Amino acid sequence: MTQFNWHNPYATTRLPVFARNVVATSHPQAAQAGLRMLWKGGNAVDAAIAAAAVLTVVEPVSCGLGGDAFALVWDGSQLHGLNASGTAPAAWDCEYFRRKYGTAGALARQPQRGWDTVTVPGVIAGWEALHRRFGTLPLGDLLEPAIDIAERGHAVAMIVAQKWAAAVPELHDQPGFAEVFMPRGRAPRVSEPVRFPDLARTLRALAGKGPRDFYEGEIAEKIAASARLGGAALTLEDLRGYRADWVEPISKAYRGYTVHEIPPNGQGIGALIALGILEQLELGALPLDKAESQHLQIEAMKLAFADVYRYVADPRSMEVTPAQMLDDAYLKSRARLVHRSRATHFDYGLPASGGTIYLSAADQSGLMVSFIQSNYMGFGSGVVVADSGISLQNRGFGFSMDPRSPNVVAGRKRPFHTIIPAFLTRCIDGHAKAVMSFGVMGGDMQPQGHLQSLVRMLDYAQQPQAACDAPRWKINRDFTLDVEPGFDAGTLADLESYGHKIKSIDDSYMDFGSGQYVWRLDHDDLERGYVAASDSRRDGLAAGY
Repeated sequence: MTQFNWHNPYATTRLPVFARNVVATSHPQAAQAGLRMLWKGGNAVDAAIAAAAVLTVVEPVSCGLGGDAFALVWDGSQLHGLNASGTAPAAWDCEYFRRKYGTAGALARQPQRGWDTVTVPGVIAGWEALHRRFGTLPLGDLLEPAIDIAERGHAVAMIVAQKWAAAVPELHDQPGFAEVFMPRGRAPRVSEPVRFPDLARTLRALAGKGPRDFYEGEIAEKIAASARLGGAALTLEDLRGYRADWVEPISKAYRGYTVHEIPPNGQGIGALIALGILEQLELGALPLDKAESQHLQIEAMKLAFADVYRYVADPRSMEVTPAQMLDDAYLKSRARLVHRSRATHFDYGLPASGGTIYLSAADQSGLMVSFIQSNYMGFGSGVVVADSGISLQNRGFGFSMDPRSPNVVAGRKRPFHTIIPAFLTRCIDGHAKAVMSFGVMGGDMQPQGHLQSLVRMLDYAQQPQAACDAPRWKINRDFTLDVEPGFDAGTLADLESYGHKIKSIDDSYMDFGSGQYVWRLDHDDLERGYVAASDSRRDGLAAGY
């Protein structure tokens, strides 16, 4: 296994956590809920579901029962992928939006918030699929901590309060938002108590009647009725037809390891493309935090995004396959476009034909879970279903209104998705061995966070907490570069001399993501346990025993 340098050269409030059972999340109460399930005899999947449920209560700006989810689960010998992202209402197409909202240029206008951004929520179906296949404790036990916190209330955490306040000016008029998320006529301040009695009742119903009630029972009828009242296209039939899908993860070799991601409609393939390009370039001999190394990583990520934004969509409508996009010969040809001292604005290539939370949990049996759920932008659509506490995502905004795009909006289709869990394995004596469950939340930052943290660990042997704490850069859609405070001034000057257009953004919550990492210390000896890291850009905690 990798021998880390345990020194951390970056300013941080966190230390790595060593334990045989660990849960790392973006909120301490969620991590502790996961540990409660492990103490009760549950496994890592039980812990992940319990933590995810608590996060809908204590971090509602990032996720809710009306969100979507993805997961990667290592069962001890094999990796399984789960896509619990929702599909568009059957009535959606470009003409639907053109009739309701007019045009922007030649294309239908697309709302960013409100009912007409809501696709079928997938997160509850995701919990159901995980629990049915891997869970050991009753679902009611797993939801108990979330129900208790929703009923009794909790003191709002510092970073959550900051983002909550930032969302209120835009969302206060959305249906149900002010009643649930502005209990004093404003966003709650740090440490103020907040209670969600309607959400607690919905969680109790899920615990008692089962997750399908969300899609087929009284909860589904409540969602559909609220949608009708809001003039939305979402119907009871849209909800009834939805199931989460078990999928085959996609992967790419890097520095003797294998990196795994969920296949499209997610953007995880972007991290694999960038790593496949970097595999052709030697980084280890270059100083880590200097311009030469950072420049090559930035250029590889720009090449990846050029292809991701052109090709990635619901796989049923993609023009090329993930295998074509990850073909070794194709990535070698893309790597040849990288100039070692000049920034380039790349176009997409032509492959050969043929508000989010992330958490990680691992237990002493070797079961490991990489899980992510999201309402997309802060509080998602802003819509809260009446008398339910269910806040709904705005993933419909991820569709394109361009009929020529593979990601064009259509009924029962999944939109392009930003949220991506990840996993790392290594082949030993012909057998895949688990190495790390990890992820970085935060919109387009996610594959960039995967790339930067993996390079630090695999090319430079930085320990997970240091790789997590290091300052990050983020490529924007226009290929300008945001940089986090803490970057060496000389490195930034050199990057500018290469031609990078740099902006400095002092908002690490969204702009630079937030990660959780659980690394297995020995592939043969489970008694060694894990080392876990939690990102200081959130209110999070890595906890274990």
